[in-house]
Amino acid sequence: MVTGCGFGSPSTFTVSNASVDPSYTCPAGANNAKYDLRATIDANNSTSSAVTISTVDATLTLASVKGPWLQKVDDKYDAGNVTFTPSSVGAGAKATLVVTVPSACTGRSPNTPVASGDYTVTFTVKTSAGTFKLDSKERHRILTG
Repeated sequence: MVTGCGFGSPSTFTVSNASVDPSYTCPAGANNAKYDLRATIDANNSTSSAVTISTVDATLTLASVKGPWLQKVDDKYDAGNVTFTPSSVGAGAKATLVVTVPSACTGRSPNTPVASGDYTVTFTVKTSAGTFKLDSKERHRILTG
């Protein structure tokens, strides 16, 4: 007779607590000015093997606007594969992924009101343990300077 039992939760790899820069002020008169949106994602590897992270993709979705804005609510910007570190999480380890998302903005013209757009940021993390999708805890706001 063979018997077995397990205790605790199964060994898994998880990502959680995605966080992004709260805001960026685009300089007045800027036209498609590039800037970096910074983010962090917690990774927890409770497996017995290292997990390799192959890609991180970021998509920004316009959730709300105040004032004149070039995009419409629900418009999406897929930043594609973004830069991140580290590229692996050791067995039984925790890590914070530091993510840099390339973005751009257009500032307001002189004598026009300040406007803002609030974006939800969705991350897709592809790893040797599977693909994980998560939204940032907060929105990223772009303000026209």
